[in-house]
Amino acid sequence: MGDNATTTKALGYVRVSTNEQASSGLGLGAQRTTITERCSARGWDLVDVVADEGLSASTLRRPGLTTALDRMAAGEADVLVVAKLDRLSRSLRDFIDLRDRAAAGGWGLVILDVALDMSTPSGQLTSNVLASVGEFERALISARTRDALAEARKRGVRLGRPPEIPDHVAARIRGRRAAGDSLRRIAADLTADDIPTARGGAVWSPSSVQTVLKSER
Repeated sequence: MGDNATTTKALGYVRVSTNEQASSGLGLGAQRTTITERCSARGWDLVDVVADEGLSASTLRRPGLTTALDRMAAGEADVLVVAKLDRLSRSLRDFIDLRDRAAAGGWGLVILDVALDMSTPSGQLTSNVLASVGEFERALISARTRDALAEARKRGVRLGRPPEIPDHVAARIRGRRAAGDSLRRIAADLTADDIPTARGGAVWSPSSVQTVLKSER
């Protein structure tokens, strides 16, 4: 980190998946504006903003993020600034990995929507709590969903394809299958693009793809 005699240099990182729109508040432009304004308010020199477009946060293997991390490791900036935590990672393991990279490299990780600055001791502590709570919340949501589905089955409710799957998603699945793609490949691509399943889940399986195909017959 820069000392009191120098201006802190910041590198921004922004991301959207294919199904996210600028109007949702998650768009690249909105993220860039937030990062620019906050860096200016802190007197930081924003050297650049690196973007990943149309990519999920399910993995750290993203071209833009890889570039940003390489530039941080090369000492181009003192802090990596992200507008929203879920733009960076949705995985506890990946979040901890990024935090450890920052600590080992001597640079700070700043996440604006949760007022988290991991270049400080209090920020390091908060990051542990935040990541754990986020993982716990997702586990609770998953458990509640499974329980609700099990209860519905007991009542004899038929759990077919609900109307939440947009026509363009069903058409995409049919088109990919007609082109010869495997169910596993189609499922992996839908998951990577952050497209919810018929039941609102985040991860597609070959069987869930097959269910959509059967419902279209």
